[in-house]
Amino acid sequence: MVLSVCPPHGALDIARAVAATRFPRTLRGRQRRIAPDTAREAAAIVQATGATYVDGGIIGPPPDKPGTTRLYLSGPAAGRIAALFAPGPLEAVVLAGDLTAASAIKMAYAAWTKGSQALIMNVRALAAAEGVDEALLAEWQRSQPDLPKRSENAARGTARKAWRWVGEMDEIAATFAAAGLPDGFHRGAGEIYRRMAVYKDAAAAPSMDDVAKTLLKEPGA
Repeated sequence: MVLSVCPPHGALDIARAVAATRFPRTLRGRQRRIAPDTAREAAAIVQATGATYVDGGIIGPPPDKPGTTRLYLSGPAAGRIAALFAPGPLEAVVLAGDLTAASAIKMAYAAWTKGSQALIMNVRALAAAEGVDEALLAEWQRSQPDLPKRSENAARGTARKAWRWVGEMDEIAATFAAAGLPDGFHRGAGEIYRRMAVYKDAAAAPSMDDVAKTLLKEPGA
């Protein structure tokens, strides 16, 4: 059995590497952040060698205790993978339906969580550019008091991981497009995280003010 957990940009390369080994009767579980169409392509690569493919998507933090994290699985052999996690803190949930249902739920979930963080940081950058950031924060304190802290948490919590989320936003956008839905928002979110990739090796997480300045710079400036 091969379990694959990697950033989206490595998904198909890993599928090809597994296929090239030609292990007999391999059961392959995939836990990545890729569009269902990309997952189908990976499945086709693996299945062409006679291996069994199981789709997967992880939602939640590192599972150091029960009840915090789910591993969604789909495909005819999903139950076999789920059984392996029964004794541990990671809850495995088998989804009915299409082979790539696990990728689909991961895309839908991350479209909101990571997409909304990109949006709120971009809003703060816009307010800073127009000189109304303090006024916006004051209005939020009156009408939506959770938003100032959410924007700061978005900056500090995503900055050093932003480089990993660029490909995920591209995959989410592709998922929306394949469903006949507008995909432009998440392509924009991908550009936000692309500009934040400079924080990858930062010793400390930046403030929202720092992130706003970074977002306002032209790429390569």
